[in-house]
Amino acid sequence: MKAKTPESLKILAVDDMPDNLFLLEAIFDDSMGYQLSCVQSGEAAIETIEQSPPSLVLLDIMMPEMSGYEVTRRIRQNPDLSHLPVLLMTAHSEVTEAQAREVGANGVVHKPFDIHDLLTRVDDLLAVAV
Repeated sequence: MKAKTPESLKILAVDDMPDNLFLLEAIFDDSMGYQLSCVQSGEAAIETIEQSPPSLVLLDIMMPEMSGYEVTRRIRQNPDLSHLPVLLMTAHSEVTEAQAREVGANGVVHKPFDIHDLLTRVDDLLAVAV
């Protein structure tokens, strides 16, 4: 893990499934220096990001009402947020890195997570963003 101040490690996790958020809370616990916030909808994600932008967004693709793709597009359309790293999450193995980048995300991780891979991807994105 990279040594950064906790303030620089604010992560917003967005998933409509509470069990997935619970897992992310266990992975990104305070002892690792992450400040993880969780919301369960695309609308809540946009509102939270606009009020207090995190350092990185972990964003589920398949959510009711507003998909992760739409949330990503809205983030990229906002000049104040367009630099924000977005890592899409999905249980669908057919979603590729190229598709994620096409909608403006920085990549995709597949559920169930390989915890080491997830942490490495997050650290890499935070190293560039901070």
